[in-house]
Amino acid sequence: MAEPIDPNKAVDFLLSNAGKFAKAKSERVHLEEYRKSKKALLMAECAEKAVNAREQYAYSHPEYIALLEGYKAAVEVEEQLRWAQIAAQLRVEIWRSQEASNRAQDRSLR
Repeated sequence: MAEPIDPNKAVDFLLSNAGKFAKAKSERVHLEEYRKSKKALLMAECAEKAVNAREQYAYSHPEYIALLEGYKAAVEVEEQLRWAQIAAQLRVEIWRSQEASNRAQDRSLR
């Protein structure tokens, strides 16, 4: 038999991880925006006149590729936390449904 759901534990989890989720999201958004600045900086560094050549230089630059790896890691952390929060919210919803079913069953036995 499955362990009974404790909605308080689920809510405590949500509260205790809210800061981690906020930090993960802020890091992801920062990297998303910084990516645009980094591209512009690298394009300005390129001696080529053609815009597409400068853009190719920026996108293929090791610093830009490293930034993308950081972005990838930030999205992974944010998504893991987001899905853990969704699971905790679902536990509370399941508990509510179980409690409603228990009340209905109690009423039918009277």
